[in-house]
Amino acid sequence: MGMPIGIDLAEADDVDVEPAFDWLRLVDATFSTYRDDSDISRLGRGEVTIDECRPEVDEVLTRCLALERATGGFFSARPAGRLDPSGYVKGWAVDGAAERLAAAGATRFCINAGGDVVARGRPAPDRPWRVGVRHPEALDQLAAVLAVEDLAVATSGEYERGAHILDPHTGEPPSGLLSVTIVGPDLATADAYATAAFAMGAGGPAWTATLAGYDAMCITSDRRVLTTPGLGRHRA
Repeated sequence: MGMPIGIDLAEADDVDVEPAFDWLRLVDATFSTYRDDSDISRLGRGEVTIDECRPEVDEVLTRCLALERATGGFFSARPAGRLDPSGYVKGWAVDGAAERLAAAGATRFCINAGGDVVARGRPAPDRPWRVGVRHPEALDQLAAVLAVEDLAVATSGEYERGAHILDPHTGEPPSGLLSVTIVGPDLATADAYATAAFAMGAGGPAWTATLAGYDAMCITSDRRVLTTPGLGRHRA
């Protein structure tokens, strides 16, 4: 999937993590835009129909369309005119890995995929998982530390990848924000919301305040930190 993915198990008993990694490898083979032979690449080139792809492709693209409508088009599976649902797939893949870990008997674990996190249970009875949010400019520092249990954390910004998030309406990089972090029950949705809010630029923080069940932290280009009212309960 183009990034390191780590699984931290707090269980005393052994849990088979291979089904989770097998799932992630399958998602990469199906959805990677860097692989010419992936279903999503072949579909984008018109070499196959969606009915000839794995059923997960239709599932993902259907959800992407719903999110496009919910975000006023600021989240899109075609952000630069080319089929690329990566803004949803990464979180969806990690959510699927978490489901497979739970099916294997894990109840206390944390999955970190390039800074996006799914946390289940607690690493110890007296404390939740602590998730550091990297500062968008001082990359060796943290902008915040969150304490989460049975939640997901997704962050969108430029970081090392530069201006890779585009406003789908203009095809240009947005301005006004350095990063957006979303906390909520579902990583796929949190990741898509973070991408959409960042693509909105200066309008993103106000939009995140309308999200039911999700909280946000936005760092603006003039270094202000704007949060939704509920984020405070997640701060470590």
